[in-house]
Amino acid sequence: MAMALRPLDPADWIAPDDDLEAHLAEKERLLAERRDEVFAALPGSEAAQAEVLARLVEHLPRRFPALYGRDGDSLRIGPDRSVRLDGDAPPLLTAGRLVQEDLCLMQSPAPGEPYCLTAASLCFPSRWRLADKLGRPMAAIHAPVPLYAERMARQVDRFLQHLKADKPVWRINWSLLDDGALFQPTGHGRTESDPRFTVENLPQSVWFRSERQTLVRLPESQAICFGIRIYQAPLGTLAADPVRARRLLTAIQTMAPEMDAYKSFAVFRRPLVAYLCTRAS
Repeated sequence: MAMALRPLDPADWIAPDDDLEAHLAEKERLLAERRDEVFAALPGSEAAQAEVLARLVEHLPRRFPALYGRDGDSLRIGPDRSVRLDGDAPPLLTAGRLVQEDLCLMQSPAPGEPYCLTAASLCFPSRWRLADKLGRPMAAIHAPVPLYAERMARQVDRFLQHLKADKPVWRINWSLLDDGALFQPTGHGRTESDPRFTVENLPQSVWFRSERQTLVRLPESQAICFGIRIYQAPLGTLAADPVRARRLLTAIQTMAPEMDAYKSFAVFRRPLVAYLCTRAS
């Protein structure tokens, strides 16, 4: 396990692509049907929420003028979408409606104390539930992750304490899932193989899902905005490249057993290894 952080160019904080409209439409659906599952905020997070929204409203039209534009009290997104900025909704909820990224706020209750999750617009979770994590410090949030407490907890807490506003960072996380839905709050820790998965159907039935995670210190509130941008594709798309197939095979074969179990790879591990062996050769 490693944080594997890289410096983030502030211009690249947000990363829209051709899926922007589809992802924003899915966010609207989830907010309409499952709002309590995809948005939550604690009292005291309001100023940090407003700071995130203000930064996005300033950043997006400047960085992506062909996609975003200010229109009075609204922000135009593409040719057909507009989001009001002056409504009664919590600022972070509005902010989350502007971008493909999920946005989480981490705040320290007092100098030197661990950062806690105080608010989140989380429409596309990769198998975790917002209700289980809100208000908890990083160590508790990651308690289900194997080896986190032993290898990562102190390092992560120390890094968050010292993150500078002018030095944002990013990292990549990945997994393989048996579902292509963007909203996936559950599914970790399954240990039984599923006979429905075969070498033949695996390329279309298993998804490679990656997260581009950004960590940005907000200078006014001193909160940290944790952004999560989801990318996913059928396994067959990635494994069409023998080099990528070989790297993925190596990662799976060398993964700690505890992490393998946590990620539920047992569900399709045998056909997965067999399939990747054929693609990596």
